[in-house]
Amino acid sequence: MTLYLIAAIVISIVLGYTTKINIGLFAIVFAYLIGCFGMKLSAYEVIKLWPLKIFFVIFAVTLFYNFSLANGALEKLCEHLIYKCRHFPAFLPLAIFFAATTVAALGAGYYTVLATMAPMILLLSKRTNLNIIIATLSVNYGALAGANFITSQSGVIFRELMSGAGVANDNTFTYGLGIFAATFLMPIVLLGSYSFINAKTSKIAIQTVVPAPFDTKQKKSIMLIFMMMTIVLVVPISNLLIPNVDAIEFLNARIDIGFIAIFFALMSLFLKLGDEKTVIALIPWNTLIMICGVGMLISLGVEVGVIYELTEWLSTNVPIWMIPFLVFIISAIMSIFASTLGVVAPTLFPMVPALAVASGLSPFFLFICIVIGAQSSSISPFSSGGSLILGAAQVHIDKNKLLHTLLFKAVPLDIVVGLIAILLIQMIF
Repeated sequence: MTLYLIAAIVISIVLGYTTKINIGLFAIVFAYLIGCFGMKLSAYEVIKLWPLKIFFVIFAVTLFYNFSLANGALEKLCEHLIYKCRHFPAFLPLAIFFAATTVAALGAGYYTVLATMAPMILLLSKRTNLNIIIATLSVNYGALAGANFITSQSGVIFRELMSGAGVANDNTFTYGLGIFAATFLMPIVLLGSYSFINAKTSKIAIQTVVPAPFDTKQKKSIMLIFMMMTIVLVVPISNLLIPNVDAIEFLNARIDIGFIAIFFALMSLFLKLGDEKTVIALIPWNTLIMICGVGMLISLGVEVGVIYELTEWLSTNVPIWMIPFLVFIISAIMSIFASTLGVVAPTLFPMVPALAVASGLSPFFLFICIVIGAQSSSISPFSSGGSLILGAAQVHIDKNKLLHTLLFKAVPLDIVVGLIAILLIQMIF
């Protein structure tokens, strides 16, 4: 069964990318065949493996944030943030990064930010003489870091996957903040160094076109986003800073981002901030199916001990100091061809608690290794991020040249930076 399940995951990924059919659908079929006919489970037992909580949380959060996407609030916010950098053209990479981070952290998520910002950034790179590698890395880093914020799409998914792996709720909050901090600070060091080094010789020039002001609906959407983020963040942080207070512990146990997002989505509907059919259509159904479908297959793997076997092999055959780097490399290789959220994280997160116990390494550190590793190669043209950037290229950009640049320049540079970051973080842990 172990070999069958590993083969099923690999075949699902290969079939998904060759046929352009959602990987999750293949994973669901394999879960049914292996679960019912190989493991003698009932169909009901296999259906129960569907990660319902993850599905609900992603559905609810994206439903609410889609109002600000539908009425253009986040896109306009991005334009204003980049405009603020007009007097400091050498620091345009950092401006792009902070703009993408802000928009993604406010709920747009990784895919949406790339889909909306990549065309603009590629055009901006052409018009301002900004190096295209730095331009694509800036927007990709920002979309990743912002999405990793604990109230945004990736951050929510990571916390739910950690919870499913057996990590306590308070720890998932702390680990989530740590993942965001790591993926936020690493690009600042890289892009900041690049900007400072090239400040005197930079030929970047930003056109000063004043963005249109926010309309009433857009202002209300941004206000509601900050209100929701405040509610979701204040209680858990208060519980960490002031432990053993009954009232705070009571609230912390009942604050759920999914239900709160539904509440704010209803408020958005009452305030007429967007059309209901439009915001429902904007829910990332493909991502949901992929994450939950692969989740079913991974749950079968947990049932037959695949995670245990992989953990035991790593802890007994690899020197402890090398385990973080091996986890990083496995994540990076997987992410060249597969989605971080849909494949890499659901596959590798479940092994972290057992691997941490067996090796003595911090589970927090191992989660960071997986995320940084996976996201270091997400700009690959065969992965979700790189394919979005490649698809955003207009006629003025040679797509073959861009593909070569992403695969053979941006990905290796990103992986090297990620390895250095893991080395520095390992010194802390």
